[in-house]
Amino acid sequence: MSRSEKEPIDMLAYEKEYISQGYTNICGVDEAGRGPLAGPVCAAAVIFPEGVTVEGVNDSKKLSPKKRDELFDKIKENALAYHIAFASVDEIEKINILNAAMLAMKRAVEGLSVKADFILVDGNKTPYFNNIPCAAIVKGDARSHSIAAASILAKVTRDRLMEDFAKKYPEYGFEQHKGYGTKLHREKLLQYGMCEIHRPSFLKKILGDKTK
Repeated sequence: MSRSEKEPIDMLAYEKEYISQGYTNICGVDEAGRGPLAGPVCAAAVIFPEGVTVEGVNDSKKLSPKKRDELFDKIKENALAYHIAFASVDEIEKINILNAAMLAMKRAVEGLSVKADFILVDGNKTPYFNNIPCAAIVKGDARSHSIAAASILAKVTRDRLMEDFAKKYPEYGFEQHKGYGTKLHREKLLQYGMCEIHRPSFLKKILGDKTK
């Protein structure tokens, strides 16, 4: 293993780069819920004061639910500003999941109480943020502290929402799979059909004409 592989990733490298260019409010943006068969897509935007970090923040997918819950509160306490937003199932169906995820991210940024002057977005595409400069960072949730924090806020918020939906639709087991296409979820769909929070366009291979 090379020395560079042993060295930890500087999770503030991107933030430092753009601060050195004169930007002050660097915002991280990420979404959760592009892949599930049910529920909205959720996005979060986070701005930290310069140099402030929350220990343990990393890609939300690499953290346990308990750790994400702990970090969720710490991120909100330490952030200069944050906002969480959604795009609904109806919007996903009308404009497709990619555009709905972009819409949710745009809403998250627009809802910030402090205006961002540079935006770091997880992935390889960015929404149009009304002339605010931005950069897409592939695997940004494992490379940028701000994006990782946003990924945690979005993931925890969406998971909690799906747990609430589980109380309304107990037959589907949403509290277990959060709407993702697990074996259990697929079995429940075949047994009960879809409910109002399912994404019909995602279910065609499972339910065929029953999605209409």
